[in-house]
This record gives sequence, structure tokens and C-alpha cells, in this order.
Amino acid sequence: MPKMKTNSSAKKRFKITGSGKVKRFQAGKRHLLRKKSKKAKGNLTGSTLVAKADEKRIKDLLCLT
Repeated sequence: MPKMKTNSSAKKRFKITGSGKVKRFQAGKRHLLRKKSKKAKGNLTGSTLVAKADEKRIKDLLCLT
């Protein structure tokens, strides 16, 4: 049986934390920034965790289950 291949787009977008949760960056900070307030742009900075309902799907793409 061949090796499982990790989904290339998923490995660029998601990281696994030490406790096994999935970390992602927030969308909406690439363009059209002039119409967003400074506060809105600041809130989009940094990373957050993936929703519990989506975790299994992403871990399957990363070949972690």
C-alpha cells in the first residue's frame, strides 16, 4: 500500500499546537484594508484555533489521525 500524502495546501495553512489542537491564521487581512478600521485590522492579526467541528477534517488532510 502506498504512503499517505499530506495535503500541500493544508500543511501551509495549519499548524498543530503542543496539546494537539489545530492553529490557523485569520482571513481578511490581505487587501481592501483602507475601509477597515484600525481596530478591525488589529483584531485580525495573529492566529486562532480551528473550530472543534472542523478539527478532524483538517487532521485527516494532515495525515494525523
